[in-house]
Amino acid sequence: MKELLEIIARSLVDNPEMVSVNQINGEQSIVLELKVSPDDMGKVIGKQGRIAKAIRTVVRAAAIKENKRVVVEII
Repeated sequence: MKELLEIIARSLVDNPEMVSVNQINGEQSIVLELKVSPDDMGKVIGKQGRIAKAIRTVVRAAAIKENKRVVVEII
């Protein structure tokens, strides 16, 4: 799921080299922290958070296939 999030984020931004994903494994869930360039933050979040919501939905759907719970945080 970390790789999936990286691929999606890199395709959206102008500076794909600045994209990084940090995975934190918890007891019941996995937290994925997405970091992008400050200039690209608007492209990842989208109008009224629509793109961010879509990214979270896709990653959650991939996590359900593996019986895991994932939270995506955009930093």
